[in-house]
Amino acid sequence: MLSKETKQEIVTKYGASPKDSGKSEVQIAILTERINTLTETHFNTRKKDNHSRLGLLKMVGKRRRLLRYLENKDINRYRAIIKELNIRK
Repeated sequence: MLSKETKQEIVTKYGASPKDSGKSEVQIAILTERINTLTETHFNTRKKDNHSRLGLLKMVGKRRRLLRYLENKDINRYRAIIKELNIRK
């Protein structure tokens, strides 16, 4: 789970304003941070936690849909967020 401060930093970095959490880039960045923390910490110690793995796969699918939406809407913003977050696509 992300702390409030971490989420606020992501929103101010990628959003248009400090309270703009609806922008696609912000949502993608928040999901990426959650995915990275889950895979680095949780699944290294709990290898058989299949219920959390299902939640992880759902987050990856949601991020993929958001990236596809952003790619169709504005290819330059899509390329910038992929490069900045080091996401393979």
